[in-house]
Order: sequence, then C-alpha cells, then structure tokens
Amino acid sequence: MHFTTYDAPQVAADYTTIAEKSPFVYGLTNYIAANLSANVVLAAGAGPAIGAGADWTSTFPATAQGVWINTATVISNSESEIRTAAQTAHRAGTPWVLDPVAAGSAPEYDSLVKSLLAFRPTVIRGNASELVALAGGEGQGRGVETTLNSDQAVGHIEQLARDTGAVVAVSGPTDYITDGTATVAVTGGDRRLTQVTGAGCSLGALTAAAVAAVEDPLRATVASHAAFARAAEIAAQTVGPHGGTGSFAVALVDGLHTLANADN
Repeated sequence: MHFTTYDAPQVAADYTTIAEKSPFVYGLTNYIAANLSANVVLAAGAGPAIGAGADWTSTFPATAQGVWINTATVISNSESEIRTAAQTAHRAGTPWVLDPVAAGSAPEYDSLVKSLLAFRPTVIRGNASELVALAGGEGQGRGVETTLNSDQAVGHIEQLARDTGAVVAVSGPTDYITDGTATVAVTGGDRRLTQVTGAGCSLGALTAAAVAAVEDPLRATVASHAAFARAAEIAAQTVGPHGGTGSFAVALVDGLHTLANADN
C-alpha cells in the first residue's frame, strides 16, 4: 500500500488538470447535495449540469467528458432515468462514477444499485458501510451514514475492484483508493467534513471531473480525494478550530478553487 497527500507533485498536477481542460460533467444526484456538488465542480474548474430534465439522461452522458450518478437521486428521478444515464455513458465510452448512497439499506433499492454495475462504472466511491454491502458483506449502515471505519473496508473494496473492473474508493479518516492490484491511502482532511450535508456526494462529483480530465482513473481518483482532503484542511485553517460547519462548507469550496488556481 502506498500513502500519499496533495503534496505529491503528480497528485497536485492531476488535480489542476481539471481546470486546464475544463471538462463538461453531467450528474444525477439528490436535491440535498446538488448545490454543493455543482459548486465543488465549478471550483475545480469544470462545468456541471445536474438533473434529468427533458431527455438529458439519454443525451448528456454521451456528450459529457465525465458523469456521476449518486443513487440517492432516486428520491427525485425514476429508476428508468437512472439506468438510462448509466447505459448512455457506458455506450458512449464516457467515464462515469457510481456513488451507491445507502447501499445495503433495503432489498429493492439494492437491486437498483447493483443493476448499475452492468454498465461498468469507471469509479465506485462511497463510505465504508455502503461499499462493504455492495461487495456482499455486512455493511451495517445507518441510513446514509456508515457505522464502519474506512480501514475495515480495504479488503472488501479491493475485491469489489477486481470483480467490477472499476477503481473503488472509500472515504473516512483515511481514504483508500484501489484498482484491485494497487491500493493508495490518502491522508488528511478535517472532521467537519462529516458534518456538512452532501460533502461525500460532492466528492463523487469532483471525482467525475477528475476522471474526465485525467486519463488514468486511479490517478484521477487519488487526485480528487487528496484535493478534497487538502481543501478541508485549508477550510479548517480559515474558520479556525471553533468555526461553524456552515462557514466551513463555504471555505471548503474556496479551498478547492484556491488549489485549482495555485499557479495563476
């Protein structure tokens, strides 16, 4: 296992490639996370579109450079729309990110989540409970929250990566990203990330922007997670140890923008 942070030159260079290429990324996400996700993508230098308006799910994934699907979008979009977006991205060869929010929570919902694996996501990212459940283990999630630590999910995500051919990333105090052969641990961040609604969901959006800009999906996913962790540290410095989570969320977006424009 290799440990890294945003300080690694390749990692920082991969993240700033997003702003250099300014890809168009399309996402389906829940309405709770949509605003933060869009702002995170914009802060990184990419251009987002979110939602299933008109025939977007059958057209945008084919014209975008990256796609993300947060399965909690089922609260406002149909299962058919979700599958259409995944299928369109797959057929077009557009790299896409699956965020299996609340996987393991209910049999019918899990059937939808697992059906999306047939469309070969480029990256699967989530919390430990979600990914352990998706890998066939006992995730023990509590709604959309994890009860497991990211360290406990490493073996499961490595197997899930081998089974699906996707890069798999689990978030936690330490993030782990694997292609089933190589596993990278990303350290850093701030505890207040767990207290901002949609933070994990927006990391899925950022990862879609990264895979749209960086050809190697493992490197792209490492870069998005490392940049997110460093932006959280910047936010913590900005608001101080006693700063509220509302101001922290704003400072997080500012931190991603600062990193993306570090050479300007």
